[in-house]
Amino acid sequence: MISLSLLCRKDVISIITGQNIGRVDDIEFCREDAKVENLVIFGRPKLWGLLGRGEDVRIPWENVVTIGKDTILINKCDFNEKTKKNRFSISFE
Repeated sequence: MISLSLLCRKDVISIITGQNIGRVDDIEFCREDAKVENLVIFGRPKLWGLLGRGEDVRIPWENVVTIGKDTILINKCDFNEKTKKNRFSISFE
């Protein structure tokens, strides 16, 4: 058994790309059977939150491979790469 507060401390890593997707902010449940459907990572704030947030990333529970001590490994994540850029990268596009 694991709590939401413990999940929120773990980084979500794609085993295909090795990319750090972020940390879990919320969980979505199915109303009928109370099973976990998605892990939710909130979009990054734009201009310190003054211009809203980027798109949230929803990771289906079926894509979670394992939950380790420090990380959550997923095998597939379908989201737009531009919505989740490395926070330390600078783009001159």
